This record gives sequence, structure tokens and C-alpha cells, in this order.
Amino acid sequence: MNSKSIYARLYALTTGILLTLVFQAASAQQQSASRQLSLSEAISLSIQNSKQLKVSQAKIEEANAKLKEANERQLPDLSVTGAYMRVTEPNIDLKLGKDNSGGSGGGSEMPKVNSAAYGMANLSIPVFAGMMIQNGKKAASYLATAARLDAEKDKEAVMQNTIAAYANLYKAQQSVNLMKENVRQSSQRVKDFSNLEKNGLLARNDLLKAELNQSNYELLLMDAENSLKVANLNMNIMLGLPDNTTLELDTTVFNSSNQVDARGIGEFEQLAYQNRKDAQALKAHEGAASANVKSVKGEMYPQLALTGGYVAAYIPNFLTITNAITAGVGLKYNIHSIWKNKSKVAAANAQLAQIRANEAQVTDAIHLDVYQAYENYLLSHKKMDTYIKAIEQSEENYRITKNKHDNALATTTDLLDADVANLQAHLNYAFAKAEAIVAYNKLLQAAGILDQSINKQ
Repeated sequence: MNSKSIYARLYALTTGILLTLVFQAASAQQQSASRQLSLSEAISLSIQNSKQLKVSQAKIEEANAKLKEANERQLPDLSVTGAYMRVTEPNIDLKLGKDNSGGSGGGSEMPKVNSAAYGMANLSIPVFAGMMIQNGKKAASYLATAARLDAEKDKEAVMQNTIAAYANLYKAQQSVNLMKENVRQSSQRVKDFSNLEKNGLLARNDLLKAELNQSNYELLLMDAENSLKVANLNMNIMLGLPDNTTLELDTTVFNSSNQVDARGIGEFEQLAYQNRKDAQALKAHEGAASANVKSVKGEMYPQLALTGGYVAAYIPNFLTITNAITAGVGLKYNIHSIWKNKSKVAAANAQLAQIRANEAQVTDAIHLDVYQAYENYLLSHKKMDTYIKAIEQSEENYRITKNKHDNALATTTDLLDADVANLQAHLNYAFAKAEAIVAYNKLLQAAGILDQSINKQ
């Protein structure tokens, strides 16, 4: 093997190693990517990247286009037509100016016609169409408003889902932190128990209990870390972030959950009747249905329009028409609509009645939603108060039990049970803080003021 071949292989090997190191460094950098994320930023990103809101925006644009189409119906209709035709040699027999005296004088030869061309322009300005145009504009305007309100309702739903996902991620992170601390403490306990067992001061069975307790905590930590990964990925998907982004939450927002809103259920319910987008959207649909009823009834009236036109024609060697301008009034009346339109009117009235019945259902649903959300909000604060006391009790119980165990007055099982109870109390309180934030924002959503409240923050 010559020296050039050896150098070539060494160069390729060195290049491969360097590229591998570069890729590993880039991969490590990607895996360690982290991002500080506040709740308001999370809500903003979720709104920007929500697929549902993009669909809602498309519906708004569609409704606005239909509104523009309805407005354009009152504009004049202008059409222009024209044609050029080749024809076979026709037989033309004109009776005009023909001599009836029976003379034998020779008549003039008829022109040869082998082509024809004409052009027409027609203008029609609607004057009265049974108010169908005006009612169509009203219906389209109401539907455009309903589409906008539905989009605002979807926006509040996206905001609430983001808050819930943010809270779930917080709970997952708190679970991992608490589990890691308990694993550390249990690992230290196993070391202490192991030293005591070696010196004959602790039974082998008690050491095994401590080791089993440590194994259980390690399993719980694995489950918590897995849940954290799933919650983090779910949040990244909602916000449109790379899957490998590790989110660091602003936990101070959960400390404000201790504050209780002074407004009562009656005030929240009144706000709901004024601000709920679903109720407002149904009102808009009712307006559209009412305008549709009038529009359908308008088909039974005659339609009146101003008309005008221009005609030009040219037949070589035979006929030329120019400056043929027409103007007048056009009237159209579909007499069959008197008996055929009754079913359409009945269908339109049925649709209007259905929407009004839905409004009554929504009113009842708002009353129930606000009541449930308010009670859940109060319950979340009651739970927090209870869990605060439970933490104090569990920590004191663990301290006492540990002192007793150190003085051989309590069993290892008692100590481990106290440790588990202390862990559960801290987990319950962390979860309760997150659930209180979700419950409060759910109440704001039920009252129809979630978007307003978020924008004020």
C-alpha cells in the first residue's frame, strides 16, 4: 500500500470523526434546549398556532365574502353580448314596396348575404325586489357577526385549554421535584440504616423495608418523569415549539391562586348573560333567520327594475343598425310563487323557532355552567386551605415519628408511613394550587370575560 493511499484513508477517518463529534455536539445542544415560558406568553403562542382558530378565521372570511356578495346584489347588472356568424346563401323574399300592378317589369336582384354580426349591451337597475335584497344583506350581516362571535368563543376555549395544559405541566414538574427530593432522602435513610444494621443496632428487616421504600420512590419518580415528558411535548405541540424544547414555567403565577375573587355568583351570572359569545352568536343567528323569513316572503311580490340597452348589427350588402338605444321599465312577477312559496315560508319560520328554542337552552346552560364553575372555584380554595393544614400536620407527624424511631419508640413502618403521608400532603397542595388557577379561569370563561381578564394582566 503506497503512502498516498494511507494518507487518504487517514484523512477520511479524521474527517468522519470530526463530523461525528460535530453532530453529537449539535444533538446535545438540541436536547438541552430550554425556554422560559410565562402563562401569558403560552396563551399568546397557542392563539397564534391554533389550528381551530385558523379554521374560525377562514369561516369569518367566508361570511364577510357572502356579506359583500349580498351588498353587490343592489348594484346594476350590465351585460354585453356579441357574435359574428357565417351563413349559407339564404333565400330572401322581401314583401316591402312590392309592385302589385301585375306588371312584368324586372325587379332588383337580392343582395348576397354570407355573414352577419351583432352586438348588444343591456343595463338593469333594481328598484324593488320584494325587499329580498335588503333582507339578504341583513341576513348576511348577522351571519358575519355570528361567525366572528363563534371565533371569539373558540379563542376563549383555546385560552382555557392552554391554561389547563400549563397547570398540568406545573403539576408534572412539581411531582418530579418532590419525588427527587424523596428519593434523595430515602437514599440517605438507607445509608443510615445500613450503617446501623452493620453495627447491630437495626434489624435486617427494617433495612429491607427502607430499601423497598426507596425502590418504590424510584418507580414513582420514573412515572413522574414520563408524565413530565408527555406534558412538555403536549405543551410544545400546542405552542408550535420544537418537540425537544424543555419548558421552564413561571411558578409565581400559581402563588396568586391563594387570592379569592370577591365577586359573588350573582355577579358572575349577570356578566355571563352580557358577555357569553355563544348567546350573542345565537342572537345573531336569530336576526339572520328573521331576515330570511322576510326575504322568502318577498318572492311573492313583483320585481321592478329600470332597464336600458344598446344594439348594433351589420349584415354585409343588406342591413346596418347603429345607435339603437333603448330605455324603459321592466316588471317581473312569478304568479306561481303565490302557491309555491308557502312551504318555503313555513321552513324559514321553523328555522327561526328552532333558533329561539336553542336560545332558551343556552340560557339554562349558562346558569348551570356559572353555578358549577363557581362552586368548583370555591371548592379548590377550600382544598388548598385544608392541604396547608395537612402539610403542617404531616411534617409535625413525621418529626415526632422520627424522634420516636430514633429512640426506639416507633417502628420503621411507622416512620415510612409518616414519610409517605408527608409526601402526599405536599403533592396535594401543589396540585391544588394548579387546579385553583384552572378553576378560576374556567369561571371567567363561564362568565364570558376570560379574554378581557387575560388582556388586563
